[in-house]
Order: sequence, then C-alpha cells, then structure tokens
Amino acid sequence: MVYKSKGKRLTTYVPDYVVFDLETTGINVNKDNIIEISAVKVKNQEVVDTFSTLINPQRSIPYGATAVNGITDKMVADAPVIHEVMDEFLGFTESQILVGHNIHTFDLKFIYQAADLFGAAVVNDYIDTLYMARTCLPQLKKYKLVDISAHFNISSEGAHRAMNDCIMNQRCFEEMGKIQGTMKLELCPRCGAELQQRSGKFGRFWGCSGYPDCRYTRNV
Repeated sequence: MVYKSKGKRLTTYVPDYVVFDLETTGINVNKDNIIEISAVKVKNQEVVDTFSTLINPQRSIPYGATAVNGITDKMVADAPVIHEVMDEFLGFTESQILVGHNIHTFDLKFIYQAADLFGAAVVNDYIDTLYMARTCLPQLKKYKLVDISAHFNISSEGAHRAMNDCIMNQRCFEEMGKIQGTMKLELCPRCGAELQQRSGKFGRFWGCSGYPDCRYTRNV
C-alpha cells in the first residue's frame, strides 16, 4: 500500500527526537487496530515530556493480543478513538524526528494509515533502532528490544506496554548513539541511509539498507 504520509528513514543519532511505540490488536495493518500509543520527547538527550493513551478500537481485542500486552476490552472501553488520539499525537511529535524499534516495517504503517484515513499527514523523518542495532551491535544474535536492553543492562520489566517500551528504547538509543559516535559509517549518496556490505553473484558489494526504496549499489 502507498501512503500519502511518509518520512525518510535516517541512520545517525540525533540529540532531539520523539521515541514512540504502539500496541495493536494484531500485526495486519489492513485488519488490525491501534489500542495504545505512547511517546517520550527528548531535547538535548534529556526527557522533557511524555504522551500516553489507550485507544478504543471499536472492536473486541483478540485473546492473543491481550496475552502479549495485557490490554483488555474493559481497559479501552472508555478510551478515545483513533482520530481523536491522532490529533494529540501529531501535536506532541510536531516536526521532531521519530525514533522507534522496528517502526519501519510495523508501527509507522499503522500511523500512516490512521493519518491518511483522517486527512492528516505524518511526514516526520525517523530512525529505526532495529537497523541501528544491527550496525552498532553486530555481535548480538537477536535484535528484539529486550535483547538490546539486556546487552546494556537496562531493565525490560513491563515490556510490551507502549510507555515501558518507549523508556527502554530511549535508553538503548542513547547507548547506541555513543557507539555510533566511534564508528565510521558508509552512507548512501542518494538517500542517506547506511550502506551495508552484501554478497552477490559477482562477489561482495555495498548496498543501500534502504532497499527496496533505494537501490543504490557500489563495488567494494
């Protein structure tokens, strides 16, 4: 699906940003709904504000979703609906760079769809900490947020509730920013995403991590 809303994925640490996380009724953006949005605003590496709300999806929450995030139908019964929350969320994020874990393929799709449905636009550039972790922490075998948190000895208590995940990810992002500051990244001259070495039919080459949106390649 092509969304009207869409920012550009960035790769390098920034000191001012909004880290956000969603909980949903499932993983299918065309069938499932957002049931919680939380966000933490950071200025000059310091948390300055927070935003968090449950959302009434106007449908029953599947048992499988509740088993993961603990959110029940009763908890969202009196919560606002998505179009009311989107106005507040967009006001909170303003034009800040968004940060989140696996947001490139998951959370942002839900945000873009919700924005498009109500005539809003989310054009904020963003940093996905999943991609950042793969570059900064190549020694890890798994890259879930709890795995990265464990690497930095950051508590993952309360994981899978949006605000708790935001707090974990904000701390992980700052730690990875320190690591990234010691690294020399190869950046794509077309889109600015990091280049990654890959193996192909004719040997190793540099390929843009923004593939398939960007198909830049360069010989090693």
